[in-house]
Amino acid sequence: MNNYEYIIASLPVISADFRGELDCEGIVEEIRTQLSKKDAALLDRLLEGFDASRLDEDFYRRALDSSNAFVRGYFAFDLAVRNCKVEYLNSQLGRPMGQDELHLSEEEEEFEQENMVKEILAGTDILQRERSLDLLMWDRIDSLLGLQVFTIDVILAFVAKLQIVSRWLKLDPQQGAALFKQLVNEIRNNKKSIE
Repeated sequence: MNNYEYIIASLPVISADFRGELDCEGIVEEIRTQLSKKDAALLDRLLEGFDASRLDEDFYRRALDSSNAFVRGYFAFDLAVRNCKVEYLNSQLGRPMGQDELHLSEEEEEFEQENMVKEILAGTDILQRERSLDLLMWDRIDSLLGLQVFTIDVILAFVAKLQIVSRWLKLDPQQGAALFKQLVNEIRNNKKSIE
């Protein structure tokens, strides 16, 4: 059932700055119909990681214990970036260091991109920050693949990239600015109601 060559050859070409029409959900479902149960389960695990409500300690433990190298590598990097974001916010808000960070092992590897992530987070343009973080994830996806050509990891990498493209297709600069203003207003209103 796993005809990786056929699946990969039928995928559209996407890039980090893709613009245009794309049925991301339809593409994922088409891929799913061509996968074995085992590979479909890997796809589901990957997609679960793009649902913010699912990103808890249990999710990361399962992802980091996955038998699939791409899933392990992707979510180890994702967790490191998220911990870096939390560390940065803690320092900016005067909160105790380590608060709300998720460290699953005493032997975690040093995060080589920590300074790069902090530099991105120090930027003043919220959309540019998000875009830069997504490009960092895009590059990590490429590095996890290495020279693989016709494997499940290539398909998983495509779907991870597709999630990034989908996010930006839904969020153009005007929508992003409006969303940010709405968020700031909500925070101000909540702060006033607490005072």
